[in-house]
Amino acid sequence: MFTGIIEATGTITQLTHRGEDIRLTVDTGKLDMSDVELGDSIATNGVCLTVVDFSSGHYSADVSAETIRYTGFADYQVGSRVNLEKAMLPTTRFGGHIVSGHVDGVGTVSAIHEHSNYVEVWVQAPDELAKYIAHKGSITVDGVSLTVNKVDGATFMLWLIPHTLQETIIGTYKVGTKVNLEVDVVARYLERLLQGDQAAQPHKKDISMEFLAKHGFAKR
Repeated sequence: MFTGIIEATGTITQLTHRGEDIRLTVDTGKLDMSDVELGDSIATNGVCLTVVDFSSGHYSADVSAETIRYTGFADYQVGSRVNLEKAMLPTTRFGGHIVSGHVDGVGTVSAIHEHSNYVEVWVQAPDELAKYIAHKGSITVDGVSLTVNKVDGATFMLWLIPHTLQETIIGTYKVGTKVNLEVDVVARYLERLLQGDQAAQPHKKDISMEFLAKHGFAKR
């Protein structure tokens, strides 16, 4: 579990392909590794990865084909910078929001506007995530806990202060940059809860006449 408050930025120094998976090595920069142990979790651009090797200045983790498929890791290269956050402790200040490190999809930076004391960034999210993104709600972008300031369909806007731009990789974003998105986990649970008893029923992909009639698209 994480909070979305980035502790450091790191740099990918090695990518080793192992079949469909990748062994990733990250230079951790100023991240304090003194309390890290094998098996610990480190959010890397918002993706929860398990430490399989480490030193005072690096860690390695295995990235599965499933993770590569649903995150921006497919485009990462040696030299790519990443946001880093170690898993939270019970005594950690909860400055962000609940972040699981399970990315829901990849968005695209669609516009950037610079203002006198902040930068306005617009992100195009996958259509299927639009229902989870709410005005003044929380969203995780490349591991950073942020507040949604405006929503227009599946596109949302962020106001970013200089500190966030300096302490994360967001300051390097350009139009077209791909970003990992994790929606607020509370929205996920609420969606499931609202299904009530129907949540126990197997998901049916086929659309029947009964289904259409029930939802007002056909006459019984």
